[in-house]
Amino acid sequence: MSAAAVERPYGRRPLIAEANRLMERNPGYRVEIIGGQILVSPPPDGAHAVALTDLMLPFMEAGLHGPGSKLVQGIGLWLPTGTEDYAIPDLSLVDADYRDHLIENNCYDPVCFRLVLEVTSSNYRTDLRTKVTAYAEAKVPVYVIVDRKHQRLHVLTEPAGDSYEKHRPHVPGELVTLPDTVGAEVTLDVAAILAAGRSSPDD
Repeated sequence: MSAAAVERPYGRRPLIAEANRLMERNPGYRVEIIGGQILVSPPPDGAHAVALTDLMLPFMEAGLHGPGSKLVQGIGLWLPTGTEDYAIPDLSLVDADYRDHLIENNCYDPVCFRLVLEVTSSNYRTDLRTKVTAYAEAKVPVYVIVDRKHQRLHVLTEPAGDSYEKHRPHVPGELVTLPDTVGAEVTLDVAAILAAGRSSPDD
């Protein structure tokens, strides 16, 4: 991939130590460090999990969970935004040799990430703002956001600095084909994904 390798961190890690303590005390919560700030997210609801499972299927049908790449949930991505920064995307598409890119704290160099995907929860602003900057600076080629709050599917491509040059929101009724950089043709049905992610039939 085109991203530059992240230098291995060193020295004391007070934020990581605190983040790990928070995870131990709050099972099921997601703890990340972005921009030197610890972010704690509550466990997702069932509809979040269903949407995530449904999203995995077109990637797997395209052969992207095989010898050349892996589709993984909850894998740590080491960020260049701070000395202890890392994120844990809901879903990631990584090169099959990702294990060779371990940095620390179960987090991997962004050089092996082809795509990251987030399904929004109550902390949707983090996915729509904070993580856009973080993933762009990490040069992750494709960032997909299932925005359950506003019923949109966002596809962000071509990272440049702290943003993506291309950011396209899609609405129900559209079929979205992801960029070739993911490694195969993957088409997402926006209406079906958003329907799977609804917390109740009345949402």
